[in-house]
Amino acid sequence: MTLPASPPVVGVPSCIRFVRYAHFHCVNERYVDAMTWMGALPLLIPAAGTAIDLHDLVQRLDGLMLTGSPSNVEPHLYEGGESETPDLHDPKRDATTLPLIRTAVEEGLPILAICRGIQELNVALGGTLTQRVQTVPGRFDHRSVRSPDMDRNYGPAHAVTLTRGGTLQRLLGVDELVVNSLHQQAIDRVARPLVVEATAPDGTIEAVSMPSSPGFVMGVQWHPEYKPRENPYSVRIFEAFADAVRARARRRHALPARAA
Repeated sequence: MTLPASPPVVGVPSCIRFVRYAHFHCVNERYVDAMTWMGALPLLIPAAGTAIDLHDLVQRLDGLMLTGSPSNVEPHLYEGGESETPDLHDPKRDATTLPLIRTAVEEGLPILAICRGIQELNVALGGTLTQRVQTVPGRFDHRSVRSPDMDRNYGPAHAVTLTRGGTLQRLLGVDELVVNSLHQQAIDRVARPLVVEATAPDGTIEAVSMPSSPGFVMGVQWHPEYKPRENPYSVRIFEAFADAVRARARRRHALPARAA
């Protein structure tokens, strides 16, 4: 991928982690590496909620990547009842990403949402989640094997069937592919603006897009950012996102600066 003269800026929301005696805003380096590989400058967004002027932030961005995380979206945000994973929440991330997604969609910002990110995308736009898909009759366990060997954790787990004629099917040029799987939350009711792009054999929704958006909006439940250069389908997903991000950057820099 060719680096532009001025790298486009992609926002990457942070998680809150408690390390020893303090809270840290952090992002897994895989997502940062993926953005620099595609020629973008990743801007790490603190999980600061309403302290951030989201409209001003989005005007400074050319794309938004929503990352995976061990945490789960809190169920009260989608009328999901009592939490079944009370120790796995990150309310400051929720308070930042959900309104940020809505603002980004309104402004036509390209979005790539991965794992927790696809769940946030769905909730932000009015959809709901299943808190623990492995407990739903007929579904299988989508969680990681939890090995110290990351290649096992992120190795091939199951096939997904792509929606015929959908955005993802046209992009990847196949009807089916095998993906990794490291989640227990999953989309339940799909938000009205989104369409299903892929499903697992047990019916779990694995990818969505938003055809009505003027910008690229794609969410996948698996992790294409893990060693992306080794997977041709991951390469195509990131190339499509990069193309949209570069197009946004060209339009943004062509606009006259706002009066002070």
